[in-house]
Amino acid sequence: MSLPSSEINIGAKKVSAVDVSVLGLSVRVKPEVDIRSYVQDAFLHRKSTRSGGSYKTILDDVSVDVPAGSLTAILGSSGSGKTTFLNAIAHRISSKSMDVSGSITFNRGGQLKDVRSAYVVQDDILLPTLTVRETFRYAADLRLSSISTQQERDGVVEDTILELGLKECADTRIGTSANSQCSGGEKRRTSIGVQLLSDPSVLFCDEPTTGLDAHSAFQIIQTLKNLARSGRTVIISIHAPRSEIWSLLDRVVLLSKGGTLYSGPANGAVSHFKDVGHDMPPFVNPAEFLVDLAAIDGRSAEAEQSSLARLELLKSAWKAKEISDPSSEYKVPTSLLEQHQGHAVRFRRQLMVTTRRNIKTTLRDPMGMAGCIMQSIIMALVYGWIFFKLGTDEAGIRSREGAIYVALYQSYLMLMLDVYRLTVDIRLFDMERSDGVVGVPAFLLGRRLAKVLEDLPIPIIFSSIFYFMVGLRSDPASFGIFLAISVASHYTAVTLACLCVAISRDFAVSSLIANLIFTIQFLSCGWVVQAEQLPVYLKWLRWIAYNFYGFMTLTLNEFMGSPGSPTRGKWPCPISNDASNPACKPYTSSYIIETLGFSSVWLLRGLGISFCFAFVFLATAGLVLTISKKEIGASRIKNIGESSKHGYGNPIRRPMKRVPRVVLSLQDQKLEVRTRHLFHKTTPKVILNSMSVSFEPGKINVIMGPSGSGKTSLLRSLSRKLKNGISTTYDTEGEITLNGLPASTEMIKSTVSFVSQDDDALMPALTVRETLCYAAGIRLPPSMSKEEKIQRAEDLIVQMGLGYCADHFVGGKLKKGISGGEKRRVSIAIQILADPFVLLLDEPTSGLDVWTASSVLDVLRALADEGRTIIMTAHQCRSDAFESFDRVLLLTRGGSVAYSGDAGNILPHFSTLGFDCGLHTNPADFILDLITVDLQRQEKEDLSRRRVGQLLKVWENAKCCPTVTCTTVEEPEGEMKDLKQTRDSFLNIFTLVLKRSALNISRNQETVIARTSNVIGMAIVFALFFSPLQSNAEAVQTRMGFIQIATSFCIIGMLQNVAVYPTERDIFYREFSDNCYGVLTFLTSYTILELPFNLLSSLIFGILAAFAINFQRSAFMFAIATLNCFCIVSCGESLGIVFCTFFSSHIGLAMHASSALFSIGATMAGIITLKLSPVLHAINYISPFKYLVANMAVYSLRGRVFTCAPDQEVGGRCPISSGEDVLRLYDLDTDPRWNLVVLAVLAVFYRLVALLVVKGGRMEWKWRVLRARISDRLGIV
Repeated sequence: MSLPSSEINIGAKKVSAVDVSVLGLSVRVKPEVDIRSYVQDAFLHRKSTRSGGSYKTILDDVSVDVPAGSLTAILGSSGSGKTTFLNAIAHRISSKSMDVSGSITFNRGGQLKDVRSAYVVQDDILLPTLTVRETFRYAADLRLSSISTQQERDGVVEDTILELGLKECADTRIGTSANSQCSGGEKRRTSIGVQLLSDPSVLFCDEPTTGLDAHSAFQIIQTLKNLARSGRTVIISIHAPRSEIWSLLDRVVLLSKGGTLYSGPANGAVSHFKDVGHDMPPFVNPAEFLVDLAAIDGRSAEAEQSSLARLELLKSAWKAKEISDPSSEYKVPTSLLEQHQGHAVRFRRQLMVTTRRNIKTTLRDPMGMAGCIMQSIIMALVYGWIFFKLGTDEAGIRSREGAIYVALYQSYLMLMLDVYRLTVDIRLFDMERSDGVVGVPAFLLGRRLAKVLEDLPIPIIFSSIFYFMVGLRSDPASFGIFLAISVASHYTAVTLACLCVAISRDFAVSSLIANLIFTIQFLSCGWVVQAEQLPVYLKWLRWIAYNFYGFMTLTLNEFMGSPGSPTRGKWPCPISNDASNPACKPYTSSYIIETLGFSSVWLLRGLGISFCFAFVFLATAGLVLTISKKEIGASRIKNIGESSKHGYGNPIRRPMKRVPRVVLSLQDQKLEVRTRHLFHKTTPKVILNSMSVSFEPGKINVIMGPSGSGKTSLLRSLSRKLKNGISTTYDTEGEITLNGLPASTEMIKSTVSFVSQDDDALMPALTVRETLCYAAGIRLPPSMSKEEKIQRAEDLIVQMGLGYCADHFVGGKLKKGISGGEKRRVSIAIQILADPFVLLLDEPTSGLDVWTASSVLDVLRALADEGRTIIMTAHQCRSDAFESFDRVLLLTRGGSVAYSGDAGNILPHFSTLGFDCGLHTNPADFILDLITVDLQRQEKEDLSRRRVGQLLKVWENAKCCPTVTCTTVEEPEGEMKDLKQTRDSFLNIFTLVLKRSALNISRNQETVIARTSNVIGMAIVFALFFSPLQSNAEAVQTRMGFIQIATSFCIIGMLQNVAVYPTERDIFYREFSDNCYGVLTFLTSYTILELPFNLLSSLIFGILAAFAINFQRSAFMFAIATLNCFCIVSCGESLGIVFCTFFSSHIGLAMHASSALFSIGATMAGIITLKLSPVLHAINYISPFKYLVANMAVYSLRGRVFTCAPDQEVGGRCPISSGEDVLRLYDLDTDPRWNLVVLAVLAVFYRLVALLVVKGGRMEWKWRVLRARISDRLGIV
């Protein structure tokens, strides 16, 4: 069956002609210095075999000429340097760890900034709440600067949707990885479409066909070819393109291990290699032939040496035959070119589009916007309850000061939430700015204009509830000033968040910056540390602290009154109505303001300055974003000795062993997904139609189908890994059986292993060898010795072709490590390690070269020969790979079965229907083309729909035909009882999990910073502000302020948790689902690794608190301060685990909810408010803040004497003359020992609560019961 060519509308506009010339490009990465190894060598007087200064070469002297109007493909196996080459010529590499040399020019001397370019990255950076059509429309509005009317842009969008085959999902939301609504292939095509709408002169595409079926991949390359015909320069990296794609390529660059094997016209590649002794066999895809030549066969040391020798000869041959001027071979018709370069759209349109887009995403994120507004309502009600109708006596005055302090603290919650949200959202801005479509001003202003939906309701609602519940001054002017300060504080917090994220995209660093800045702000505000008590070297800070102006303005507003108020300057005296009575002096407005160190003239000035800070922070964030751009870094190579460089040996071929044969069968299996809304019903989307199939043991069962056919969903359903969320429900019908028995979750866990399409469960700071060795120790049975487990891992390293990168770090999102194809192989190897009875693999050969893919299939074949059931999905596969398949389940889009049976019978089956596969056509490509609906044009869609409908109808009527039915493998039912695989002992697995995590943390600088810097940084800031504490009247407030501010370490513990726990949690979830170990193992190892960091930071705080701050200079107080800090940080970590488990898909909401809870607990601790209602008083007994304040206050104040100035005396004595007076005033004169013991007990208790929550979170019934109850109450279907 031939593929018809398609006409294209997108990209038909004229563009500038751009030639790309690369000369002598080299990229090198410096190895990581293993400090511990150097110390060991020095200590043991060994001669070091390491060369710390050497570089790892990624690209080696690559020279390429790409003429305008050509489609150039960069070919090579995984790890050959394709992505690095694209990043280098697109000027996307800028890292201290990478050394780039050579020349990259455009139009013979120009720079990239002089041309219009676009880059399609491997990752899909898309907004999950937008539909595909909305994503394209916003992209068109931002990128199509030459098209002025909305109607024309919408027309281009619709053409793009048709061209990319996205018609059926055009109105489907993108979704997230946890709640995916578009398939991986659909997301990939959407990412490509976004860049196509840029209308670039130069288009870079990194693996544009990854994750696509063969038909969709051909359509994508055909689209790119048409763009090249219109004068554009298109450069793509691609692996194993089908033969029809090869015919579309103009030029080819073949890379291997960073070196060039060929660079020139595609039609000259085969003849070049023929000249150097490598003839292409007949009926072979030229692209596959080239990739095979460039691949390294890493299955044995001998095979690798032979491959490396071949590659050295090919590199030498190419060096001797450099093509002098390839650009002369391509002449682009001048009628297709323009002599001017397009520009980005104007600022006005950028601002309008980003604002509209942000408004839509904000409204569609109810967990975000509604959560923030609901939080402000709850906080206002709780705070209002705590401070309800305060009096005017001395306790009332101090509580009013505390209430004002708390009102300003509300902005801190928004600060930390927005820091987290921005670290996620700014990825899209970084991409769009690098594409030149969105500038810094449009991003910042567009975000703030859209967030008005949050920015105004939150402070208005909070102020309206809190102000009148507390009983602050009742005149309208005073409330207006309070509201204005609340709005100013909110805007200052969110703009400060922009500044912090502009400085660092990493949440651990940006949250640290935000915390330190806010801590300095609050310590300078005048309540925690009395304004005149600030050290002389820090007094200037209050003039640049926005909270100082906010607190001063609100204090003057409350105790002095607003300008023009008839009660201005008056405060009621509870002792006497005679204001001249000396006993009323502490109750006068002037005395209250004076004790705080404020001046009454600053009321309106402070109000104006508070608003100015928001503009200053926003402008500074814009400046930082403008001068600093996101860099692409590289994970360094682990420095190793020569003796362990390869780690190859002859892989030990395990003797064939019989395992229980498991037939996995589906009976009338149907799968639907329902998106739940509170206010309207939704129609479920069918993912899999009713199907009855069996997967046989001893064979490789392959599920094939186009993107969106439900292949991955079927595998996840079989492995019980479809997880329901708050807004998404998966409804399944039918039955899954194992050897005829209904498959329970326990049976599935014991018998089935699943290799997912993503590689998120890999620790970035471990090497490939370390990853597999630890996985072997954790997953393999206790009957195997340690040496046997390590040898099993080493064998798989060889079999999977990972020997050359065995000592390279895996890498992560922030630092690039091994390539995507190499990560894929590591993930597969981990699952193969344990020899599962049933192995499910989602696209196991995607992105792999021929030798590696062949090696993977060889391993799968060996497992199948032992009687195991192998089930895998395949998007694109070579003809030789197709020949190794035993059985095929063919799905069409929508999850309907078009064929299920022996792979050898599938072509005859379609032949009887009049569809014959050509002799030189890849059978896999033929089959996928046959069942794919072509959505590019209406006539093609109608024709292909009729064809697919006919195939489905024929199969439905003939599926019981003996030629295609499944044979049944009977297994005695009693043998099913023996399928459960045994784990190693708890102690052995726990030790391995602990060592693995410790090694990963020790190499991860960001984790170490997140674990230690917040507490230590805060402690240093406290020391600067409080050192040394005095014993005069003003110091009473300062000492109590220090105890109050110590409660903030609980929030620090939560932030440390948010920076580390989600990643650790996701890895644990994956391994828990594989039945590797339990919750106790994970949380115990997590706690043990947390303890040293918490203890170290707590010790530093104890030293500074006792000796530098002069809380009480004694070893006893050092121990008390250390223990209090340790316990309160631990409580914060534990509650962070609880919230990050409950809100696992929305960490921002988890942060917001936990921060709100902590701030309420700190407010009720006994310093900010002196009186609580009976209900709140009872709740306070489970709050760690209460016990921290109660023991630290007594230990630090009991026996202390306070002095005062003569004009402060009342009746000849100081109002507060001893620490006991302070304790009585705050009602804290209790036994501190029991309070300290209870605090320690609560630290343990909250960690046990976290253990129970994580354990409950792994129970699948939790969401079902909760969702059923909500549905019953609200009547939602």
